[in-house]
Amino acid sequence: MSANALKNHEIPFAPCRSHHSNFWTDMGLNYYHILKRVRQARKLVIKGTTAAGSGHPGGSFSMAEIMGCMYSKFLRCDPKNPLWDGRDRLVLSKGHASPGLFSNLAVAGFFDRSEMESLRKLGSRLQGHPDFKCPGVEFCGGSLGLGLSFSIGLALAAKMDGKNHHIYTVIGDGESDEGQVWEAAMAGSKFRLDNLTVFLDRNFIQQDDYTERVMPLDEELLGDDISEMWKNAARWRVGDKWRAFGWNVLEIDGHRIEQISKVVNSVLQTKGTPSIIIARTIKGKSVEHMEDNPKWHGVAPSPTISPIIELEIDCQFLIAPSIIAGDMSNLENEVKRASHGRSDFIHLDVMDGQFVPNRTFDHEKIRQLRPITTIPFDTHLMINEPVKHVRDYIEAGSDIITVHAEVCDESSFGEIRDILRSNETSLGLAINPETEIPTWAEKFIPDLDQLIIMSVVPGKSGQKYIESTHEKTQRISKFLQERNFQGLIEADGGVDLSNVESCFLDGARVFVGGSAIIGQKDVRLVISEFRKRLMHARRKLLITKAHSLGGADLVTKWIDLHEVGKKKSELVQIAKESGFL
Repeated sequence: MSANALKNHEIPFAPCRSHHSNFWTDMGLNYYHILKRVRQARKLVIKGTTAAGSGHPGGSFSMAEIMGCMYSKFLRCDPKNPLWDGRDRLVLSKGHASPGLFSNLAVAGFFDRSEMESLRKLGSRLQGHPDFKCPGVEFCGGSLGLGLSFSIGLALAAKMDGKNHHIYTVIGDGESDEGQVWEAAMAGSKFRLDNLTVFLDRNFIQQDDYTERVMPLDEELLGDDISEMWKNAARWRVGDKWRAFGWNVLEIDGHRIEQISKVVNSVLQTKGTPSIIIARTIKGKSVEHMEDNPKWHGVAPSPTISPIIELEIDCQFLIAPSIIAGDMSNLENEVKRASHGRSDFIHLDVMDGQFVPNRTFDHEKIRQLRPITTIPFDTHLMINEPVKHVRDYIEAGSDIITVHAEVCDESSFGEIRDILRSNETSLGLAINPETEIPTWAEKFIPDLDQLIIMSVVPGKSGQKYIESTHEKTQRISKFLQERNFQGLIEADGGVDLSNVESCFLDGARVFVGGSAIIGQKDVRLVISEFRKRLMHARRKLLITKAHSLGGADLVTKWIDLHEVGKKKSELVQIAKESGFL
């Protein structure tokens, strides 16, 4: 496999680092590429466990972003030659989460995705725990606690043989009750295995209960509110344990793709000691009734519920504050406010004073802002001739670049697409309020990561949402679905708390907030309120789906699955308001 083949993606395997060099630190995050694969893998988990009538969706979903990042970006592997000697090894020690491994192997191309429906069946390569008969599996996981010891052997053998491949291991927090884990931890430190990186999937739930009520890794949990344990860093102790064993320890939100990417790049530069990434995760992430519920450690969804779950997975949303609505003389502070507010993207409106009347900033300012946060930069180029400038914005640190249809044609947009793809940067197309998707753009729809539908005239501040955009978004959303669009629609312009739910129901999944978010004093509070409104809209959509599939009986059955917190009472209220109960 030549370096040119890797760079040009001539073979369908996960992009790889080149012998632990800085190859990936020089490339973009490719956020949407990973996000799409994570979503696809989650849906395959549901497909497989539903067909089997058993399995472990909760732990598969808690590690979904970790696995998606590894197979999309970091693992050197070749699905056509799974035993290639130069490959990196990924060991799933928490083997009961095999659906989460198998789904990522399928998405990466090790076998056909339809094979997920054979999960746990006699004669299948996809058993209840990983088995070597499945291509891409590196460890037969059964009894917990052994995967790290196995990985120590792999890493030590690679050192002794002068091999350059890296060993990655995913262990569970319930699994960490096993003394074997800590014996292996001592060995890893003793042999200075800097070619070994461990992910601890810290979701606070094991088979019988919350981990902190069984054998606390952090601090004993009193009551049932696991969210307080997850949020309160003062109670996190497990990192100190691993530091005491001589490991390089890093702690992240295990569902933030940008944090996973940054931390893996960091450990690949660490010398002289093994590394462990403690990833704070949520069991059952992305499916509300599974989240933080120990019951879903090892229970499969029913066939009647699965279609609702698949829709729920497709209904994840992102919030992108637009910093130009803040203090333009101190954009650094506006980025910090958005980061502190836990935004998903930071929206950067670049205006050239020609395509739109106003000027904001260019790639040099983005370059200055980039070191402040790892949150993806969603760069919206409202400029003429973007094909001449797009490389500058890639090099400045943009993770997503969107250009306007009004200043492109098929040739220039095709060139922009190719430039972004080769630099691992996500691709967006924007259309103004009076613009429809051009005929020339239809061929690019399967390649698009996002489509911005402007709901105000770009370049003018303080405008209200153009009401006709609701119908336009609904129509375009249907049009895109019919043409294999795998990206997200972004609503931009005049979006606020009064209309964000309607925008969601129209089909938008990314929401730009200028004066409605950055223009407010407490950005974190208003983003939280946006999330509440969007969750309300999502629940309404899912209840409607349930009713269309099975009437009031299925609505009741689905609502009854929501056992943690106040979700059930809120769902009942929505169902009654909608006339379904």
